[in-house]
Amino acid sequence: MKNLEAQERDDDTVPEKLSAEDPAKSGMAASSAMDGVAATALRSVLSRVQQAAERAGCRADQIRVVAVSKTKPVSLVRQVYDCGHRCFGENYVQEMIEKAPQLPEDIEWHFIGNLQSNKVKPLLSGVPNLAMVETVDDEKIANLLNKAIESIGRKPLKVFVQVNTSGEESKSGIEPSGCVELAKHVHLGCPNLEFCGLMTIGMPDYTSTPENFKALANCRTEVCKALGIPEEQCELSMGMSGDFELAIEMGSTNVRVGSTIFGPREYPKKK
Repeated sequence: MKNLEAQERDDDTVPEKLSAEDPAKSGMAASSAMDGVAATALRSVLSRVQQAAERAGCRADQIRVVAVSKTKPVSLVRQVYDCGHRCFGENYVQEMIEKAPQLPEDIEWHFIGNLQSNKVKPLLSGVPNLAMVETVDDEKIANLLNKAIESIGRKPLKVFVQVNTSGEESKSGIEPSGCVELAKHVHLGCPNLEFCGLMTIGMPDYTSTPENFKALANCRTEVCKALGIPEEQCELSMGMSGDFELAIEMGSTNVRVGSTIFGPREYPKKK
């Protein structure tokens, strides 16, 4: 299966044109301008979240915005941090391990990528302020996280169970029919993990995304019934740059917004 990195959509980009005769000055100017764009974009996103929350009949402070900073430099992350934002997400273990030590310790890091077995311990050891793993999609990963946390001696880790609500083979996540058993395993069988809710990725075609969001909400109803917990205790992580407002209106409490805040991804060019 493809990693979450390949699944995430790069939309709502923020174009910025700059020119200067001195390449060095041009680079500095571009960086400074991009910093300003990111700060302005963050404020816009938070405003849109507030409006969506009002339409959904909930408070904006009940919605967590994960600023997804993958492929972006530490300096840009710091600019968004300086605006008062504290929750950031990364898709790549190595990128998070490299960035986290260079940034303030009060950042709440969310890992939102496909987590491979051999990356579990490096992630937990390298990012002491890791707040959540949103992509637990089978018992093996849950068990490895549980065991590694115990050996490191850190506090319990919050996790979401990732559900593949669209049925696409290219996406990670357990099938809806299996989410109850996986949630029960995490909740009852992994004392070092704190089950906090469910996560999904909608289809790129936003017209069919509501069906994916409804499917996750249905999964929550089943999970909460099986675990004997109120639905308010089970978060829904759904919605990204192109559909986070719709996701909030349909019950999302955790949205993952990357390119709309930071601009288009900056992948290395293939040789």
